[in-house]
Amino acid sequence: MNTVPRKRIHPQMFALYIAMASIAMMFAGLTSAYIVRKSQPNWRLYELPGVFWVSTVTIVLSSVTIALALRAFKARKMMQYRLLAGLTLLLGTAFGLLQYQGFYELYHLPQPVQVSGNPSESFLFIIWGLHLLHIAGGVVALLIVFLRSFRRNVKEYNTTGLAIVANYWHFVDVLWIYLFIFFMMN
Repeated sequence: MNTVPRKRIHPQMFALYIAMASIAMMFAGLTSAYIVRKSQPNWRLYELPGVFWVSTVTIVLSSVTIALALRAFKARKMMQYRLLAGLTLLLGTAFGLLQYQGFYELYHLPQPVQVSGNPSESFLFIIWGLHLLHIAGGVVALLIVFLRSFRRNVKEYNTTGLAIVANYWHFVDVLWIYLFIFFMMN
């Protein structure tokens, strides 16, 4: 008989995993529909602006800094944690602004991407609009983590909240890389 207690997943982390699976399924469905619809007439192709390469590097760096921040918090290195949490917030904000810049450039192409009835444009706005919404949620969560890093009297070093934010931010990173590769290839 096995008497070793099983490590249970925190209920909020489990809820995050369910939410991330749902979001992943939503984007998989949207990109699948994009592929199906792309084979029909009146489809426009777009070249992605170069700023999306910079934003990709930015979010990958922010994933590294949030992982290091979590490690610093676990080690109770609060100054290092604050610095890394702040850097992650800056990189996350920069990522959001770079994404906005990329969409701005798409909208101002010689043949601009606009919601004008073309299905390719509609797909683009729906997919990236939802993506931007998830970025905004992640940046708000990063802001909360950063502000909480300045609490003076931390009695319990519970990593659950920070781990949830870090996992969500890694998910946003992976989601962006998926979308970036998807739109580069399509």
